[in-house]
Amino acid sequence: MSHHSRRHFIKNLAAGTLAGAFAGTVQAQTLLTPREMEGPYYPITPQKDQDADLTRVAGKSGVAQGTHIEIAGQIFDHEGNTVEDVTLDLWQANTFGKYHHPHDNSDAPVDEHFQAWAIIQSGKQGRFRFKTVFPGAYPLNAASQRTPHIHLKAAKLGYDSLLTQLYFPDHPLNQKDGLFMRKSAQEQALMTVRRTERENHYLYNLILQKIPL
Repeated sequence: MSHHSRRHFIKNLAAGTLAGAFAGTVQAQTLLTPREMEGPYYPITPQKDQDADLTRVAGKSGVAQGTHIEIAGQIFDHEGNTVEDVTLDLWQANTFGKYHHPHDNSDAPVDEHFQAWAIIQSGKQGRFRFKTVFPGAYPLNAASQRTPHIHLKAAKLGYDSLLTQLYFPDHPLNQKDGLFMRKSAQEQALMTVRRTERENHYLYNLILQKIPL
């Protein structure tokens, strides 16, 4: 793909018009959402509440601490077709950088009003939406932190399952994060949410590989 075509694709992706980005460029089929490691804190504690609003926990009257954000997007296959009924499994640290996981032994507090884990599905035209808190950074060691991110698994029969991480634009820790910096500029763009005109509202599209019949 030429530099101009790549910039055009990323521009359309950022604007949430991915179908237009695929038009007229066969090479765009190679642009899939990059994969990333699962990390050590995939949820293992059963919970009944796994809906799309992570800022509240069913049966509790409080709300999660931190900046509440909303992320919306669509899921496409590598040819630009929208994909409905994709199961999205997502989890993240709370605003303090703490995972609701028994193996996270940091001193950061657990927020009992933060849901921490959701399993949702893409709907009509592959659209999805969830509400959460801006995740806090957490320490890897005395000298470094992981940049804020959200873990995502996307799965549907007939498509390659995707495990990835979602990042936030212009965060100062991005340029110090080992996993983020291993990616090319194009891969970073595909893994980073886009701001909208609404405060604390972001767009994020996923591109899956369809398995040939």
